[in-house]
Amino acid sequence: MLKMMENVLKNLVSKPATRMYPIEKREPFKDSRGHIEGCDIEKCIFCGICQRKCPADAIVVNKAEKSWEIDQFKCVICNACVEACPKKCINSSASHKTPQSTKEKYKTVQPEKETESTSQTEAKLS
Repeated sequence: MLKMMENVLKNLVSKPATRMYPIEKREPFKDSRGHIEGCDIEKCIFCGICQRKCPADAIVVNKAEKSWEIDQFKCVICNACVEACPKKCINSSASHKTPQSTKEKYKTVQPEKETESTSQTEAKLS
């Protein structure tokens, strides 16, 4: 009984062992895997290695459309795609995403580069 009272008094005067979460947030640990932020589409060569390495089949690379798409609900955040990318254009973040109620896919499409012939024809039309 005396041991229990010692514990109670110690806990009453000491600082709490936990954080007040919504107010005081902890920084993520080094090398923690939070979520895939997306792809730097300007550097991407659309080789499809990330799509083949993804164990959850969450990534779709379309070379013809020059698009890169990830389904965040399928992704298991293993970062295999980030490690396998030869151009290192896939970005991952250490912070976790907020909970979502709707399914969304992150899709990026590379804009078409303007060639000299198209710019010359546009200049003639003006």
